[in-house]
Amino acid sequence: MNAIVGKLAFATFVLTASLGSSANAGEVLDKILTAKTLIVAVSPNYPPSSFLNDKGELVGFDVDVGRLVAEHIGVGVKYEAPAWDIIISGRWQGRWDIVVAAMSPTKERAKIFDFPAIYRYGAYIAAVHRDSKATKVQDLDGKVVGVLAGSMAYDYLSQDIKKDELIGVPPFDYRFKAGRIKTYETSNNGLDDLRIGDGKRLDAFVGGDVVILDAIKAGYPIRQLGEGLFYGPAVIATLPGDAELDQKIADAVKSLKESGKLSELSMKWFGRDVTTAK
Repeated sequence: MNAIVGKLAFATFVLTASLGSSANAGEVLDKILTAKTLIVAVSPNYPPSSFLNDKGELVGFDVDVGRLVAEHIGVGVKYEAPAWDIIISGRWQGRWDIVVAAMSPTKERAKIFDFPAIYRYGAYIAAVHRDSKATKVQDLDGKVVGVLAGSMAYDYLSQDIKKDELIGVPPFDYRFKAGRIKTYETSNNGLDDLRIGDGKRLDAFVGGDVVILDAIKAGYPIRQLGEGLFYGPAVIATLPGDAELDQKIADAVKSLKESGKLSELSMKWFGRDVTTAK
């Protein structure tokens, strides 16, 4: 990360949802134990968190975290890779049990989800084509800027974040105002548009540091513009109603942190430790 994130204690957020759930305490966990399978939703095309390798296998940091949570519960694991807008809608219809997809916790989202555990931290940054004349993020005023639909980065670009509604995010300022915000179903699609050329389809893209820095390493003709725009934690998310499942998840992540396994996975996939606030 490019800045120090305020220290956050490992916590379990058990919050009342306004989007109703018919699950009673223990019901989802009972289903998981009966099926002997934890179904984990991850974001597709989001390397190194979750993506298909050359063999067509789903791999990545989030994939491994989901597997280790399942092992802690004592069951196998199955993955789903729905679109982000479906994930954050909360209308899962029983298709998966938990989400491990770097979701940013906000009080608005807490109306829909429980956040049993913080498992990583990240920065949101801006990227431009390497031919861009922009030298600072303020140069993006009035420009066409791409962003992942429904993400915290979208809220930042829209200048629609109610700062008192954030959970665990250090103070920040809006440093530019986009002339037009162009949304994408995946960050990679937006970065593909950016690499076509400066101003061809996009002037910039704002997203998580991981996906942008990995695109740069992969040879995309883009560069980071300035430092992080804002920073925050990522959580495992569940639908409300099963405190027993939430506790299992919290215990699993705590154990992974204390044993050092979570940091080892981070070094494997990111080349740096993204599991603690820095």
